[in-house]
Amino acid sequence: MRFYNFANDSAIWRRLALCVCVASMPLASPAEPMHAIAMYGEPALGPGFPHLPYANPEAPKGGTIRLAETGSFDSLNPWVLMGNPVWPLFTQPGLVTETLMMRSLDEPFTLYGLLAESVETDPDRTWVEFTLRPEARFSDGSPVTIEDVMWSYEVMGTKGHPRYTAVWAKVAKMEQTGPRKLRFTFNTADRELALLMGMRPILKKAQWQGRDFSQSGLMAPIGSGPYVIDKVDPGRAISFRRNPDYWGRDLALTRGLGNFDTIRYDYFGDASTMFEAFKAGEIDMWRELVAARWDRDFDFPAVREGRVVKSEIPNGRPSGIMGLVMNTRNPLFADWRARQALIEAFNHRFINMTLSGGKDPRISSYFSNSELAMGPGPASGREAELLAPHAGALPPGTIEGYALPEGGERAIDRKGIRAALELLREAGWTVQNGELRNAEGQPFGFDILLNQSGSAMRSSAETRQIVDIFVESLRNLGIQPKVTLLDSAQYVERTNNYQFDMTWYERGLSLSPGNEQMLYWGHEGVTKTGTKNWMGMASPAAEAMIAEMGQARTHEDYLAAVRALDRILTAGRYVIPVSYSRISRLAHRSDLDYPEMTPLYGDWPGFMPETWWQEERK
Repeated sequence: MRFYNFANDSAIWRRLALCVCVASMPLASPAEPMHAIAMYGEPALGPGFPHLPYANPEAPKGGTIRLAETGSFDSLNPWVLMGNPVWPLFTQPGLVTETLMMRSLDEPFTLYGLLAESVETDPDRTWVEFTLRPEARFSDGSPVTIEDVMWSYEVMGTKGHPRYTAVWAKVAKMEQTGPRKLRFTFNTADRELALLMGMRPILKKAQWQGRDFSQSGLMAPIGSGPYVIDKVDPGRAISFRRNPDYWGRDLALTRGLGNFDTIRYDYFGDASTMFEAFKAGEIDMWRELVAARWDRDFDFPAVREGRVVKSEIPNGRPSGIMGLVMNTRNPLFADWRARQALIEAFNHRFINMTLSGGKDPRISSYFSNSELAMGPGPASGREAELLAPHAGALPPGTIEGYALPEGGERAIDRKGIRAALELLREAGWTVQNGELRNAEGQPFGFDILLNQSGSAMRSSAETRQIVDIFVESLRNLGIQPKVTLLDSAQYVERTNNYQFDMTWYERGLSLSPGNEQMLYWGHEGVTKTGTKNWMGMASPAAEAMIAEMGQARTHEDYLAAVRALDRILTAGRYVIPVSYSRISRLAHRSDLDYPEMTPLYGDWPGFMPETWWQEERK
């Protein structure tokens, strides 16, 4: 088994230290063309770098990798809200389509020129200008033009998914400033915008003439990336073929990436069926999310015979949040005491022991496992200063310090149940004839909505087991929730429109949180469909912290703002969090390999299959 000990991985810690140190470095000269741009300080790689540090420039080209997802798909347009898009197009923007700049997975937030050969901005980052590479081509051989870029930005900003439209509202002007130059001028003081403008997929304008971009569909988009869509079996499978004429194959930025001739994704109804397909050799890679199962369930013939090997990939990124989210649009969950009561009733210690043997730590805050996480105890210094003006509107624990209940070893945690009952009593709920009701006699009843295909991080069987234990515990409070299972298409429709009381929730968070946080937690998401604000929170304090993050000029001020936001989110008690893993556990075909040096973000979009390759079979 290929294994990395993150605690002793000095290379990763050196990179983390570098990220902190560069924050104190001066910014580049104003309006000077640069090969890259960082949120703070200078890019780690200077002009003329040979390749990304986590890519193998000697990786052989060829072969096939067969991957899998749960659920289904009915659209090849992942840039709009409608439809259930094919997963790889959504999570791997450099596969078929490309952006002006490309993110390095070895730095918190640094972009290097991809379609753009250079980037310019002023010291306050009130504008940003990109110069397009003259050699950039779409897969059909036609040049990528400024017209294509401007159309892509405008159509996504006006008709695209909310993740694009929200940022577009901060652009005062987009203009062509030269044969291959494009400038964006901003109407908002936000230093992150200069980077975000380099991260929008570029499409071929001519392909979309006469078509409604806002609609989903199965038209294969023409992009400039290293792969083209080869075959599509709607809802069941999709394959991507490496383009031998890919325009960017000789760039230092892409050297060692995109090595497979064919990348195929098969879709399965649930994770259990998908795992059986992996054991049978029908797919080539499996991400195991449960530590106990990693130790217990990988003794099948392919492993014993060496045809499948196990690799553990460390990372230095935040845990993100994962668990059961409470929709505060429902009056039942509008009171923080009711939400805390359900957190008290959720016996995580017992659930974690049952599912994973207690090996994985619990998510203690949204940015656990990183320097961005709030600390224990009360806020201090700049963090406390930022929170002070909002103190009267924040729930208890935000400034003073908040910690999740520990839970008990037995299925029913009596201490937690007693705490929950007291909180519910304070909120106006008491047990009457065995059922929790308010003064008007209305029951505390709600629905737990689940995707029968599971999620990116948990199988349907695992989430159902967690919910079943939780439901059993809730009966001790006089609460009997209903559990509803939906297919993936129905589930996406319901959650996009916030038509649920409680559901499973997963949000991966990066080392450079910024504007996307408004899409996650901003007040517009209370009514605007398609955002990530499933909990329906409307917190002026949270939005103030997000604004501070965008305006921060030093790493220290940025950290204070993110940690303050972490306190607001965690003490807001919107999600009942479960455990997370500090490593990714990947079982894969033995002739598939990846570089010894893994990036700071670890197993993250852009790492697998991009940096992997197939060794010659022996």
